[in-house]
Amino acid sequence: MLPTITTRDTSGRAHSFLGSPSSPAYNRAHRRPRSLSSVPTYLRRLVNFSQMDFEFALWQMLYLCISPQRLYRNIYYHKQTKNQWARDDPAFVVLIAACLSVTAIAYGIAYKLGALGIIGALLFMIFIDFLLVGVVVATAVWFFANRYLIQHHTHSVEQSVEWAYAFDVHCNSFFPMFLVTYVFQFFFLAIVTKDTWVGRILGNTLYLLGTSYYVYITFLGYKALPFLKNTTVFLYPIGVIVILYVISLLGFNVSKVILDLYF
Repeated sequence: MLPTITTRDTSGRAHSFLGSPSSPAYNRAHRRPRSLSSVPTYLRRLVNFSQMDFEFALWQMLYLCISPQRLYRNIYYHKQTKNQWARDDPAFVVLIAACLSVTAIAYGIAYKLGALGIIGALLFMIFIDFLLVGVVVATAVWFFANRYLIQHHTHSVEQSVEWAYAFDVHCNSFFPMFLVTYVFQFFFLAIVTKDTWVGRILGNTLYLLGTSYYVYITFLGYKALPFLKNTTVFLYPIGVIVILYVISLLGFNVSKVILDLYF
């Protein structure tokens, strides 16, 4: 816990600088959303690369691929030191944007899009695929979790999911999916763009793995919050994904359709 400034009256009793726990000032201060107070810090770091911890962000990316549970165990330490669940460092988002930029250039060269085409693909991947979709998904899940999954206890402080944390979970889930459906797929373009059994199985399997891993890491992100209940509901979409995968093998090449829409 962070120390607080206290003063003593003539009777020797200690008082917080915000007053007693029953005072209105104390209640207003302690009910103020921590995610709002972190926004200025987040934005300041976004325009100052020297303040970003890229080494820690790379560590997070590594463990999202090999042991995502360990990454989410680490958020307890962040909660204790920062008093918020969400990141206050945009380094992770910046690294994903950089990875998407490199990927857009690679696909642009492979499809001979030219300079303007590459810029268009880059902007679409970052601002539509990653950010806009992320905002929509994070908002929907944030609303759902706060509306239906909060555990209410009479004798404990009421907690809720921070929207910034919901967006963090999207970012965490997006990175492994990006590696599978953007990077790994790139090396098999000659196969997945062919409407053959091999291309269909390979391309559809890549999207099965990528989207299922996205759902699984999303589940881990909300399971890590001790004030949520029934978080296994976040695993249910995997069943739908598997059913759609089996149906798609009958004649729908997901990779080919998506790549044709993009390029």
